[in-house]
Amino acid sequence: QVQLVESGGGLVHIGGSLRLSCTVSGGNLDDYSIGWFRQAPGKEREGVSCVSSANGKRYYSDYVKGRFTVSRDNAKNTVYLEMDSLKPDDTAVYYCGTIKRSHITPAQTMDCDYEYWGQGTQVTVSS
Repeated sequence: QVQLVESGGGLVHIGGSLRLSCTVSGGNLDDYSIGWFRQAPGKEREGVSCVSSANGKRYYSDYVKGRFTVSRDNAKNTVYLEMDSLKPDDTAVYYCGTIKRSHITPAQTMDCDYEYWGQGTQVTVSS
């Protein structure tokens, strides 16, 4: 069974940057599309970046578009989430997951269903 481990979280000031890593084991990263989602205390899970099942394009939520970028290094079986211009609202536990399928939410945004995901890494943005 594939396993995912997120790392790289921490405490950062407003406007700062962090790079999260998602390392995949028990499988070949080439075989998976990887997405990111987050969950803040008392809030529902929120999609960060998803890959469309229909066209293979990567989408970013409106909350992070232009500030967050996903990249991958298949040789290292690792996917990265580069986060710039961080805001207090970005404070959450961040998870990466293997995408089962994408769907359109009632709010007409792209989101993903995940088959496997890691334990998460905490990101805290202080003012």
